[in-house]
Amino acid sequence: MDDNHILDLFFARQEDALEITKRKYGQRLLRTAMNILHNIQDAEECVSDTLLNAWNAIPPNRPAMLGAFLAKISRNLAINKWKAKSAARRGGGEMPLMLSELEDCIPSTKTGTPETTYEANQITAAINDCLNSMDQTVRVAFVLRYFHGESIASICARFNISESKAKSMLFRARKKLKTHLEKEGVSI
Repeated sequence: MDDNHILDLFFARQEDALEITKRKYGQRLLRTAMNILHNIQDAEECVSDTLLNAWNAIPPNRPAMLGAFLAKISRNLAINKWKAKSAARRGGGEMPLMLSELEDCIPSTKTGTPETTYEANQITAAINDCLNSMDQTVRVAFVLRYFHGESIASICARFNISESKAKSMLFRARKKLKTHLEKEGVSI
């Protein structure tokens, strides 16, 4: 079923929308949450919470790309759950490493006021511009690593490259992103 039909079901408040959405996007959402949380029960909870949040957000919102809309919700829920759990036990894993890799090239922003929301939107647009200028393989690897939380090993397997090549490719992409953001006037 195409996304427009699914969105029509959401707007008609038909509960079938949730089941159809879960069938179409559930595995992708689960994989994204698992890459961050490394716990199947927590990841499944994130998928359920994602569907609930989508139900509450649609309508009035009608996302242009339903899959990306759902992935962002799932990712944010998983990160929030990871932060809550790691605050309690300061665990290791892939997530702290992934976040530390990004801290030198992407500024942290706080939301809440119109000014900070505008600034965050400007940074997002600058990041998207930079990603669009990258080679497709680099862009996909970057998104898999820093949005979906894929491990370096998983990226190596997907692109059939060595670990050093994957790390080097991601390092150059982060460096390019930092340079691009600085050119755009974003202070890191």
